[in-house]
Amino acid sequence: MTTTTPRSTTVAGLFALALVALLVGSGCATRESRVEAPVPERVDPAGLSDLVLKVGDQKGGTQAILTAAGTLDDLPYRVEFSTFTSGPPQVEALNAGQIDVAVTGNTPPVFGAAAGARVSIVSAYANGGEGDRILVAGDSPVRSVADLAGRKVLVAKGTSAHGHLLLQLRRAGVDPESVELIFLQPAEAGSAFSRGDADAWAIWDPYTAIAETTTDVRTIATAAEASNGFWFGLASDDALADARRQTAIADFLVRLAEAGTWTAEHPAEWAAYYGEAVGLAPAAAELSQSRSTRRPVALADTIGPEQELADVFTEDGQIDPVDVAALVDDRYQDVLAPVVGPVPAR
Repeated sequence: MTTTTPRSTTVAGLFALALVALLVGSGCATRESRVEAPVPERVDPAGLSDLVLKVGDQKGGTQAILTAAGTLDDLPYRVEFSTFTSGPPQVEALNAGQIDVAVTGNTPPVFGAAAGARVSIVSAYANGGEGDRILVAGDSPVRSVADLAGRKVLVAKGTSAHGHLLLQLRRAGVDPESVELIFLQPAEAGSAFSRGDADAWAIWDPYTAIAETTTDVRTIATAAEASNGFWFGLASDDALADARRQTAIADFLVRLAEAGTWTAEHPAEWAAYYGEAVGLAPAAAELSQSRSTRRPVALADTIGPEQELADVFTEDGQIDPVDVAALVDDRYQDVLAPVVGPVPAR
Protein backbone atom coordinates (compact mmCIF):
# COMPACT_ATOMS: atom_id res chain seq x y z
CA MET A 1 0.00 0.00 0.00
CA THR A 2 1.48 3.34 -1.03
CA THR A 3 0.31 6.53 0.61
CA THR A 4 2.37 9.70 0.81
CA THR A 5 0.88 12.63 2.65
CA PRO A 6 2.64 15.99 2.16
CA ARG A 7 2.19 18.14 5.22
CA SER A 8 3.61 21.55 6.07
CA THR A 9 4.88 21.73 9.63
CA THR A 10 3.89 25.15 10.80
CA VAL A 11 5.52 24.68 14.18
CA ALA A 12 9.03 24.31 12.72
CA GLY A 13 10.04 27.69 14.10
CA LEU A 14 8.97 26.63 17.57
CA PHE A 15 11.05 23.48 17.24
CA ALA A 16 14.06 25.63 16.37
CA LEU A 17 13.52 27.81 19.43
CA ALA A 18 13.07 24.74 21.59
CA LEU A 19 16.36 23.31 20.34
CA VAL A 20 18.16 26.54 21.20
CA ALA A 21 16.66 26.40 24.68
CA LEU A 22 17.71 22.78 24.98
CA LEU A 23 21.24 23.66 23.94
CA VAL A 24 21.42 26.45 26.49
CA GLY A 25 20.00 24.43 29.32
CA SER A 26 21.55 21.07 28.62
CA GLY A 27 24.89 21.71 30.30
CA CYS A 28 26.84 18.47 30.04
CA ALA A 29 23.88 16.33 29.00
CA THR A 30 25.26 14.11 26.27
CA ARG A 31 24.39 10.90 24.50
CA GLU A 32 27.09 9.05 26.40
CA SER A 33 25.08 9.50 29.62
CA ARG A 34 22.15 7.47 28.22
CA VAL A 35 21.74 3.73 28.43
CA GLU A 36 21.50 2.31 24.92
CA ALA A 37 18.46 0.14 24.20
CA PRO A 38 18.96 -3.33 22.70
CA VAL A 39 18.39 -3.63 18.96
CA PRO A 40 15.05 -5.35 18.33
CA GLU A 41 14.68 -8.00 15.64
CA ARG A 42 13.26 -6.83 12.33
CA VAL A 43 9.81 -8.07 11.48
CA ASP A 44 8.25 -9.19 8.21
CA PRO A 45 7.59 -5.98 6.19
CA ALA A 46 4.39 -7.56 4.88
CA GLY A 47 2.87 -6.93 8.29
CA LEU A 48 3.45 -3.15 8.24
CA SER A 49 0.44 -2.08 6.18
CA ASP A 50 -1.07 -0.22 9.15
CA LEU A 51 2.17 1.58 10.07
CA VAL A 52 2.75 5.26 9.23
CA LEU A 53 6.43 6.19 9.01
CA LYS A 54 6.84 9.89 9.81
CA VAL A 55 9.57 11.49 7.72
CA GLY A 56 11.06 14.97 8.13
CA ASP A 57 11.91 16.90 4.98
CA GLN A 58 13.31 20.22 3.81
CA LYS A 59 12.59 22.26 0.70
CA GLY A 60 12.94 20.05 -2.33
CA GLY A 61 14.56 17.24 -0.42
CA THR A 62 13.66 13.71 0.50
CA GLN A 63 10.12 13.44 -0.86
CA ALA A 64 11.05 14.89 -4.25
CA ILE A 65 14.07 12.60 -4.63
CA LEU A 66 12.08 9.48 -3.76
CA THR A 67 9.16 10.42 -5.99
CA ALA A 68 11.31 11.32 -9.00
CA ALA A 69 13.22 8.06 -8.75
CA GLY A 70 10.03 6.02 -8.32
CA THR A 71 11.26 4.42 -5.11
CA LEU A 72 8.10 5.26 -3.19
CA ASP A 73 6.22 2.70 -5.27
CA ASP A 74 4.91 -0.46 -3.59
CA LEU A 75 5.65 0.58 -0.04
CA PRO A 76 4.62 -2.04 2.56
CA TYR A 77 3.80 0.83 4.96
CA ARG A 78 2.56 4.40 4.62
CA VAL A 79 4.72 7.53 4.70
CA GLU A 80 3.81 10.95 6.07
CA PHE A 81 6.17 13.80 5.16
CA SER A 82 6.56 16.94 7.27
CA THR A 83 8.38 19.99 5.91
CA PHE A 84 10.86 21.91 8.07
CA THR A 85 12.93 25.01 7.43
CA SER A 86 16.31 23.43 8.20
CA GLY A 87 18.07 20.62 10.04
CA PRO A 88 17.93 21.80 13.67
CA PRO A 89 14.12 21.83 13.87
CA GLN A 90 14.16 18.34 12.37
CA VAL A 91 16.48 17.16 15.14
CA GLU A 92 14.17 18.64 17.76
CA ALA A 93 11.15 17.01 16.10
CA LEU A 94 12.97 13.66 16.16
CA ASN A 95 13.82 14.15 19.82
CA ALA A 96 10.20 15.03 20.61
CA GLY A 97 8.81 12.01 18.77
CA GLN A 98 7.10 14.11 16.11
CA ILE A 99 8.94 12.31 13.30
CA ASP A 100 10.82 9.01 13.01
CA VAL A 101 13.52 9.70 10.42
CA ALA A 102 14.99 12.66 8.51
CA VAL A 103 18.01 13.74 6.48
CA THR A 104 20.03 16.79 7.54
CA GLY A 105 23.36 18.42 6.80
CA ASN A 106 26.50 17.66 8.78
CA THR A 107 26.08 20.12 11.65
CA PRO A 108 22.58 19.51 13.13
CA PRO A 109 23.47 16.02 14.43
CA VAL A 110 26.43 17.48 16.32
CA PHE A 111 24.43 20.30 17.90
CA GLY A 112 21.65 17.87 18.74
CA ALA A 113 24.07 15.48 20.42
CA ALA A 114 25.55 18.27 22.50
CA ALA A 115 22.02 19.03 23.67
CA GLY A 116 21.36 15.42 24.62
CA ALA A 117 18.87 14.79 21.82
CA ARG A 118 17.75 11.16 21.61
CA VAL A 119 18.66 10.84 17.95
CA SER A 120 21.07 8.53 16.11
CA ILE A 121 22.96 8.75 12.82
CA VAL A 122 21.91 5.77 10.68
CA SER A 123 23.06 6.57 7.13
CA ALA A 124 25.33 8.96 5.22
CA TYR A 125 25.39 10.75 1.87
CA ALA A 126 28.16 12.55 0.01
CA ASN A 127 27.81 16.09 -1.23
CA GLY A 128 30.65 18.04 -2.78
CA GLY A 129 29.81 21.19 -0.83
CA GLU A 130 29.72 23.54 -3.83
CA GLY A 131 26.14 24.55 -3.05
CA ASP A 132 26.92 25.56 0.53
CA ARG A 133 28.28 29.10 0.11
CA ILE A 134 29.01 32.43 1.71
CA LEU A 135 27.42 35.12 -0.44
CA VAL A 136 27.88 38.89 -0.58
CA ALA A 137 26.22 41.52 -2.72
CA GLY A 138 27.76 42.02 -6.13
CA ASP A 139 28.97 45.53 -5.24
CA SER A 140 30.13 44.62 -1.74
CA PRO A 141 33.62 45.69 -0.62
CA VAL A 142 33.98 42.24 0.97
CA ARG A 143 36.32 40.25 -1.26
CA SER A 144 37.28 37.34 1.00
CA VAL A 145 36.42 35.61 4.26
CA ALA A 146 39.15 37.63 5.97
CA ASP A 147 37.14 40.77 5.19
CA LEU A 148 34.25 39.52 7.37
CA ALA A 149 35.99 40.65 10.56
CA GLY A 150 33.88 43.39 12.13
CA ARG A 151 30.93 42.67 9.83
CA LYS A 152 27.47 41.06 10.05
CA VAL A 153 26.78 37.60 8.64
CA LEU A 154 23.39 35.91 8.32
CA VAL A 155 23.24 32.19 9.08
CA ALA A 156 20.83 29.61 10.52
CA LYS A 157 22.15 28.44 13.89
CA GLY A 158 23.31 24.84 14.10
CA THR A 159 23.04 24.20 10.36
CA SER A 160 25.66 23.03 7.88
CA ALA A 161 26.05 26.67 6.84
CA HIS A 162 26.89 27.58 10.44
CA GLY A 163 29.56 24.90 10.54
CA HIS A 164 30.90 25.97 7.16
CA LEU A 165 31.11 29.59 8.26
CA LEU A 166 33.07 28.74 11.41
CA LEU A 167 35.47 26.56 9.44
CA GLN A 168 36.06 29.32 6.91
CA LEU A 169 36.70 31.90 9.62
CA ARG A 170 39.22 29.54 11.20
CA ARG A 171 40.98 28.98 7.86
CA ALA A 172 41.18 32.74 7.31
CA GLY A 173 42.49 33.42 10.82
CA VAL A 174 39.41 35.46 11.76
CA ASP A 175 38.28 35.39 15.38
CA PRO A 176 34.57 34.34 15.35
CA GLU A 177 34.01 36.83 18.17
CA SER A 178 34.89 39.62 15.75
CA VAL A 179 32.00 38.68 13.47
CA GLU A 180 28.40 39.49 14.36
CA LEU A 181 26.34 36.40 13.56
CA ILE A 182 22.66 37.07 12.89
CA PHE A 183 20.77 33.81 13.34
CA LEU A 184 17.82 33.54 10.96
CA GLN A 185 16.17 30.71 9.04
CA PRO A 186 16.64 30.80 5.24
CA ALA A 187 13.46 32.65 4.22
CA GLU A 188 13.93 35.41 6.79
CA ALA A 189 17.66 35.57 6.09
CA GLY A 190 17.06 35.91 2.37
CA SER A 191 14.80 38.89 2.94
CA ALA A 192 17.28 40.49 5.33
CA PHE A 193 20.14 39.94 2.88
CA SER A 194 18.21 41.54 0.02
CA ARG A 195 17.51 44.57 2.23
CA GLY A 196 21.20 44.96 3.01
CA ASP A 197 20.74 44.20 6.71
CA ALA A 198 23.99 42.20 6.76
CA ASP A 199 27.26 42.04 4.87
CA ALA A 200 27.15 38.34 4.00
CA TRP A 201 24.91 35.29 4.04
CA ALA A 202 26.08 31.73 4.75
CA ILE A 203 23.53 29.45 3.10
CA TRP A 204 23.00 26.23 1.14
CA ASP A 205 21.21 25.08 -2.01
CA PRO A 206 18.61 25.63 -3.32
CA TYR A 207 18.71 29.04 -1.64
CA THR A 208 22.18 29.79 -3.01
CA ALA A 209 21.06 28.90 -6.51
CA ILE A 210 17.95 31.06 -6.18
CA ALA A 211 20.06 34.03 -5.08
CA GLU A 212 22.66 33.47 -7.80
CA THR A 213 20.10 33.26 -10.59
CA THR A 214 17.82 36.11 -9.50
CA THR A 215 20.04 38.73 -7.85
CA ASP A 216 23.48 40.27 -8.12
CA VAL A 217 25.58 38.27 -5.67
CA ARG A 218 29.14 36.98 -5.41
CA THR A 219 30.50 33.90 -3.70
CA ILE A 220 33.49 34.40 -1.42
CA ALA A 221 33.74 30.78 -0.21
CA THR A 222 32.22 27.34 -0.72
CA ALA A 223 32.06 24.39 1.68
CA ALA A 224 34.04 22.31 -0.81
CA GLU A 225 37.09 24.21 0.41
CA ALA A 226 36.59 23.61 4.12
CA SER A 227 33.80 21.25 5.20
CA ASN A 228 33.12 17.53 4.75
CA GLY A 229 29.84 18.23 2.92
CA PHE A 230 28.09 15.11 4.25
CA TRP A 231 24.37 14.66 4.73
CA PHE A 232 23.17 12.23 7.39
CA GLY A 233 20.11 10.10 7.85
CA LEU A 234 18.90 10.51 11.43
CA ALA A 235 16.41 8.40 13.33
CA SER A 236 14.61 8.86 16.62
CA ASP A 237 15.92 6.54 19.31
CA ASP A 238 12.31 5.72 20.18
CA ALA A 239 11.63 4.64 16.61
CA LEU A 240 14.80 2.54 16.59
CA ALA A 241 13.65 0.78 19.78
CA ASP A 242 10.40 -0.29 18.13
CA ALA A 243 10.68 -3.50 16.09
CA ARG A 244 8.08 -2.57 13.47
CA ARG A 245 9.13 1.04 13.04
CA GLN A 246 12.83 0.26 12.79
CA THR A 247 12.01 -2.36 10.17
CA ALA A 248 10.24 0.30 8.11
CA ILE A 249 13.25 2.59 8.50
CA ALA A 250 15.53 -0.13 7.12
CA ASP A 251 13.40 -0.39 4.00
CA PHE A 252 13.06 3.38 3.69
CA LEU A 253 16.82 3.99 3.85
CA VAL A 254 17.47 1.49 1.06
CA ARG A 255 14.88 3.24 -1.12
CA LEU A 256 16.44 6.62 -0.31
CA ALA A 257 19.92 5.36 -1.18
CA GLU A 258 18.67 4.02 -4.51
CA ALA A 259 16.94 7.35 -5.19
CA GLY A 260 20.09 9.31 -4.39
CA THR A 261 22.04 7.22 -6.88
CA TRP A 262 19.32 7.68 -9.49
CA THR A 263 19.39 11.47 -9.22
CA ALA A 264 23.16 11.53 -9.69
CA GLU A 265 22.88 9.30 -12.76
CA HIS A 266 19.95 11.22 -14.31
CA PRO A 267 20.84 14.88 -13.61
CA ALA A 268 18.74 16.51 -16.32
CA GLU A 269 15.63 14.48 -15.58
CA TRP A 270 16.07 15.03 -11.87
CA ALA A 271 16.61 18.80 -12.16
CA ALA A 272 13.49 19.20 -14.30
CA TYR A 273 11.37 17.23 -11.83
CA TYR A 274 12.90 19.00 -8.85
CA GLY A 275 12.19 22.48 -10.20
CA GLU A 276 8.57 21.68 -10.88
CA ALA A 277 8.08 19.88 -7.56
CA VAL A 278 9.36 22.73 -5.38
CA GLY A 279 8.44 25.69 -7.55
CA LEU A 280 11.92 26.69 -8.69
CA ALA A 281 12.77 28.35 -11.98
CA PRO A 282 14.56 25.91 -14.32
CA ALA A 283 17.86 27.82 -14.06
CA ALA A 284 17.90 27.65 -10.26
CA ALA A 285 16.82 24.01 -10.22
CA GLU A 286 19.50 22.96 -12.71
CA LEU A 287 22.22 24.92 -10.91
CA SER A 288 21.40 23.62 -7.44
CA GLN A 289 21.02 20.00 -8.48
CA SER A 290 24.18 20.03 -10.57
CA ARG A 291 26.23 20.46 -7.39
CA SER A 292 24.09 19.38 -4.40
CA THR A 293 23.72 15.61 -4.50
CA ARG A 294 22.94 12.80 -2.10
CA ARG A 295 25.10 9.90 -3.19
CA PRO A 296 24.85 7.17 -0.51
CA VAL A 297 28.19 6.35 1.13
CA ALA A 298 29.37 4.00 3.84
CA LEU A 299 28.66 5.42 7.27
CA ALA A 300 32.00 4.25 8.65
CA ASP A 301 33.86 6.47 6.17
CA THR A 302 32.23 9.63 7.53
CA ILE A 303 32.92 9.34 11.25
CA GLY A 304 36.46 10.77 11.24
CA PRO A 305 35.67 13.87 9.18
CA GLU A 306 32.51 14.48 11.17
CA GLN A 307 34.46 14.26 14.43
CA GLU A 308 36.81 16.94 13.12
CA LEU A 309 33.80 19.20 12.51
CA ALA A 310 32.42 18.55 16.00
CA ASP A 311 35.79 19.38 17.52
CA VAL A 312 35.82 22.77 15.78
CA PHE A 313 32.52 23.68 17.43
CA THR A 314 33.88 22.58 20.79
CA GLU A 315 37.14 24.47 20.40
CA ASP A 316 35.22 27.60 19.43
CA GLY A 317 33.07 27.34 22.56
CA GLN A 318 29.85 26.60 20.68
CA ILE A 319 29.10 23.21 22.28
CA ASP A 320 30.38 20.71 24.81
CA PRO A 321 32.51 17.85 23.45
CA VAL A 322 30.70 15.33 21.25
CA ASP A 323 31.81 11.77 20.47
CA VAL A 324 30.53 11.23 16.93
CA ALA A 325 31.12 7.48 17.06
CA ALA A 326 28.67 7.32 19.97
CA LEU A 327 25.99 8.93 17.79
CA VAL A 328 26.24 6.26 15.12
CA ASP A 329 23.86 3.31 15.01
CA ASP A 330 25.14 1.01 12.27
CA ARG A 331 22.35 -1.60 12.42
CA TYR A 332 21.38 -0.90 8.80
CA GLN A 333 24.78 -1.33 7.24
CA ASP A 334 23.92 -4.89 6.18
CA VAL A 335 20.98 -3.78 4.01
CA LEU A 336 22.73 -0.60 2.85
CA ALA A 337 26.04 -2.23 1.88
CA PRO A 338 24.86 -3.21 -1.64
CA VAL A 339 23.63 0.34 -2.42
CA VAL A 340 26.36 2.57 -0.95
CA GLY A 341 29.70 3.55 -2.44
CA PRO A 342 32.97 5.10 -1.34
CA VAL A 343 33.24 8.77 -0.43
CA PRO A 344 34.17 10.54 -3.69
CA ALA A 345 37.55 12.25 -3.84
CA ARG A 346 37.37 16.04 -3.49
